[in-house]
Amino acid sequence: MVCSNCGATLVSGFKFCPQCATPVEAANEAHPMAVENREIPKMISIHGGVFVMGQNEANRQVSVLSFAMSEAPVTQKQFEFIMQRNPSKLLGENHPVECVDWCEAVMYCNALSVSQGLTPCYSMGLTTDLSSFDHGNPVWNRVTCNFTANGFRLPTEAEWEYAARGGKNRNPYQFAGSDNINKCAWFGENSDVSTHDVGTKIPNSLGLYDMCGNVAEWCWDFMGDLGISPMSDPHGPSHGTLRVKRGGSWLDDMQQCTVFHRSGSAPTGRSSSLGFRIARTLIENVM
Repeated sequence: MVCSNCGATLVSGFKFCPQCATPVEAANEAHPMAVENREIPKMISIHGGVFVMGQNEANRQVSVLSFAMSEAPVTQKQFEFIMQRNPSKLLGENHPVECVDWCEAVMYCNALSVSQGLTPCYSMGLTTDLSSFDHGNPVWNRVTCNFTANGFRLPTEAEWEYAARGGKNRNPYQFAGSDNINKCAWFGENSDVSTHDVGTKIPNSLGLYDMCGNVAEWCWDFMGDLGISPMSDPHGPSHGTLRVKRGGSWLDDMQQCTVFHRSGSAPTGRSSSLGFRIARTLIENVM
């Protein structure tokens, strides 16, 4: 166990960190599951705004339109309900789905949209049924997202970070909901080498659970430099080889679970520490 403030190693039984005197809380303490794991993820509306994206003030000022985001990562129960299979290694219907590559996350979004009578966001040309395309096929780099459609999609990287930081609330925390990682995230020091039920740590101020830790989450964007120029509702680079993943996981250290840490993976990448959550464009943006 480590101190959530300074990172010093703690011995069982310590009530205060010997280095910085921060009170020690049980690292693996969990609350009762605070979300209802129904078949269709519950969406939280998030009002748009402006924020500084990245780790420091040298990074860019970004404006984000209003959108909705699922209150927790997509669970194994939710994924299996739509896709009729569960690819996860760390089984539990209330656990986040994992071992899902970027292509499968996109296919889930389209299938969920169709099931709810909504317009799919993703297509290759005129085709929205992407299940026939091999995941290793370079054609996946040409998938387009219709951000004006009313269906489900992956969040952009900007949307993800804006939501993790509390949206217009502009929470100053380095993790989503607290500066004490043990309160809000399952990560390498407290996870017991596994995912956990979603919604058992505290949410951030928007009511979003597990934005940091449990599983890292796929975003829409290709991985690229943030840059320093102000941007309006960015969707990332137009091409690339890696897709962005955010939030860190049960496997990662504290730094990798911060709201500003960035990493990428090949779209065919699969891991028991990698899942996703979903977003929707709010109709007010396209009226």
